[in-house]
Amino acid sequence: LTHDSVGVGEDGPTHQPVETVSGLRVIPNLDVIRPGDQEEVAGAYICAMERLDGPTALIFSRQKVVSLNDLASVQTRRNGVAKGAYILKKEEGDLECIILATGSEVGHAIEAAKEIGAGARVVSAPCLERFDRQPAEYQADVLPSSCTKRVAIEAGVSGLWYKYVGLEGKVVGIDRFGISAPGNVVMDELGLNAAGVIKALS
Repeated sequence: LTHDSVGVGEDGPTHQPVETVSGLRVIPNLDVIRPGDQEEVAGAYICAMERLDGPTALIFSRQKVVSLNDLASVQTRRNGVAKGAYILKKEEGDLECIILATGSEVGHAIEAAKEIGAGARVVSAPCLERFDRQPAEYQADVLPSSCTKRVAIEAGVSGLWYKYVGLEGKVVGIDRFGISAPGNVVMDELGLNAAGVIKALS
């Protein structure tokens, strides 16, 4: 699936599927992968082709996404897709907060982490179903229970994310219909940007 959310812009609310990704995620045995850059895309195709016990839906954004080359190696990103979620940017020193993101919003998470400072961790979570199948030790390494200051950002409805951010966490999502305007204007209007993440963590 392409044109995955409000980033389609001027097409307006009838063509901005804010509910679709979450709707797909509740289908049993379906892996839903929303990659954040070109290497995560490659990893997503590999996962889809190698999976023999069920289908996979690949979700792509219309708008450009940032390259994550400066943050993690090719193999780290591709393997990260296979595991469902991984630490894209590790904190320096004490862990103060965790920002989870998928797809085009990974760039906003990175930008927010730079503003927040050294204690911010960014987790790219392209496939929640795959992450749920990982050993508990791996899940705890990526999302340690000791850190309850968490926020997730995704251009879609927010409900499913509370499983990962917890009751004390926040979700920067879209629990309404969109508007007709250029994609970046829509994103800013709905708070789907680095400023929205920082506000949620404050």
